[in-house]
Amino acid sequence: MPRYRGQCAPVLILNRDQQSAIRNRCYTGGVDPALLSWLGLALLGVAVGAFGTLIGAGGGFLLVPVLLLLYPQDTVDTITAISLAVVCLNALSGSLAYARLRRIDYHTGLVFAAASAPGAVLGALVTRFLPRGLFDAVFGTVLVCAAAYLLLRGKVVEGHHLPQRVNLRLGAGLSFFVGFLASIFGIGGGIIHVPLLIQVLGYPAHVATATSHFILALMAFAATVTHVLAGEFAYGVWRTVALGAGVLVGAQVGAWLSQRVHGRWILRGLALGLLAVGVRLLVGALI
Repeated sequence: MPRYRGQCAPVLILNRDQQSAIRNRCYTGGVDPALLSWLGLALLGVAVGAFGTLIGAGGGFLLVPVLLLLYPQDTVDTITAISLAVVCLNALSGSLAYARLRRIDYHTGLVFAAASAPGAVLGALVTRFLPRGLFDAVFGTVLVCAAAYLLLRGKVVEGHHLPQRVNLRLGAGLSFFVGFLASIFGIGGGIIHVPLLIQVLGYPAHVATATSHFILALMAFAATVTHVLAGEFAYGVWRTVALGAGVLVGAQVGAWLSQRVHGRWILRGLALGLLAVGVRLLVGALI
């Protein structure tokens, strides 16, 4: 095909696909639109990884609504599969950073992760049976309720010390429930686990976020493997790679920021994030 200086090549002699590709290059200044899409997803991953790691939530509660908006044609199981894989990478990167800061309670973390894994697998198997509208409405309601509780009655324990006594039976039971809900919603579970660790089990906020990330890494891995075996990654592999590259960097940024933020602001940031996303999903479900 001959080259034309200062303008895009004529498209009238080309087929429809070739015309579309050349128009897209014209609109983006000659840059491949696919490359721009990948870059956008990677930057989204950085933001999700940084904020998610800061509050110990993995970032899935932010990522799922964005994916629902960007890819309305995708099914619920595809969205949750992508989100959980990204959460797994974010939690792994964040856990490595928090391990260097010595904030992770490994003993209870392993117990809670073992309890949440069966719930995560069960939730992954249930997602395919959820209608999209019901999924949005239920997810939004859960987020708004959690946000209201944290803003109105949330309490924060400051410091970096590990709690001396933890009710493992209660924590394990709650973790199974968290794993089930998290896998259904594709959020990793940190937005539920962190408030429970702080409000119910008495963890300091910074230790709760670090331990939650450790639990997330194990739980999200179990759910992700289940989604892979179920064949739900057929249309989301490359998007997962782009988002995953971003969260690996963002998680390190979030762990660094956590050293400079008080626990009460972590809890407030978690609550406001939940509220904004929950309201957006509820509005979308009702329209």
